[in-house]
Amino acid sequence: MKIPSKVRLTFYLLAFAGAALFTFLLIREGAVQVGSAIATAGWALLAIIAYHFLVPVLLDSLAWWVLFPRAERPPLRQIYWMRWIGESVSTLVPSAAVGGDIVRARLAAISGTPIATAAATVLVDLTLGVFTQAAFTVLGVVLLVNATGQKNFVGPTIIGTVVGVAAVGGFYFVQHRGMFGFLARMIAKLANSPEWHSLIESGASLDETVRSLYARRKAAIGCCGWTILSLILNSGEIYIALWALHLHATIANAIILQSMALTIRSVAFPVPGGIGVQESGYVLVGNLLGIPGEAAFALSLIARVRELGFGIPGLITWQLIEGRRLFRSREPDVAS
Repeated sequence: MKIPSKVRLTFYLLAFAGAALFTFLLIREGAVQVGSAIATAGWALLAIIAYHFLVPVLLDSLAWWVLFPRAERPPLRQIYWMRWIGESVSTLVPSAAVGGDIVRARLAAISGTPIATAAATVLVDLTLGVFTQAAFTVLGVVLLVNATGQKNFVGPTIIGTVVGVAAVGGFYFVQHRGMFGFLARMIAKLANSPEWHSLIESGASLDETVRSLYARRKAAIGCCGWTILSLILNSGEIYIALWALHLHATIANAIILQSMALTIRSVAFPVPGGIGVQESGYVLVGNLLGIPGEAAFALSLIARVRELGFGIPGLITWQLIEGRRLFRSREPDVAS
């Protein structure tokens, strides 16, 4: 069996397992009760979508924007819509877990940013983002222990966080050691063709750009600062949902649910869209906070509705951009 077939089979199995878990939770908590809880939210769903557009996306855009050297920095409004489209792809196109980041690097490149800078800023943004998310996870654990007194989950959560940070730390190290130039040289050597020499130059250029971005300490710190602020304020969506569902809406509860759900979904990233995994995370943590299972499940579904309301227009915009570029590229052929 070919490797692509195995990957595809694994994808389908994980998707099926996630859907089965989702269905099990829905039946256990009661579809009618969950539907009634979502209906209670009403117009708050629109407020949550609007809040996400206005706050987290803007802050994430700033985190990416500050990484660009001033001479090559696109306007913030451009970075904003690139970030919006990238997040939409990452959320709603489960076959490409990191596809959204590739898309935003491509959008930056076709908007006039040098390819090396576009790719490097996304790589650095991703790397720093994982370190920042680890700090946010620790904050969530501390708040959860303080709120519930439960400590059973602390060990596994911290161990998982440390393992993740160590893995990204290794990725950070190889970036400094010239990872892309090394890969390009290996490919060119295996191909044994002079046509691949440009790939070596591109890899070396990307390595140099990545190192130069990390060397700009203020920009790196600014990226981490905007990212942690985005993660914390993103909890405002859950706060609005808790308030709409007439639950115990506190800032601490919102941050706990946000950090734990984000951590659980990150750990289970192979599952397409985090289907079932995100819902189980909300139910598990919600029960610790005294939130009924059906209400916690409804919170997760509200987050899904926000993803659709936010992401579908982003995907449509992306397709329009790519379609227009394809049409323009074919105009000379049609004219001839």
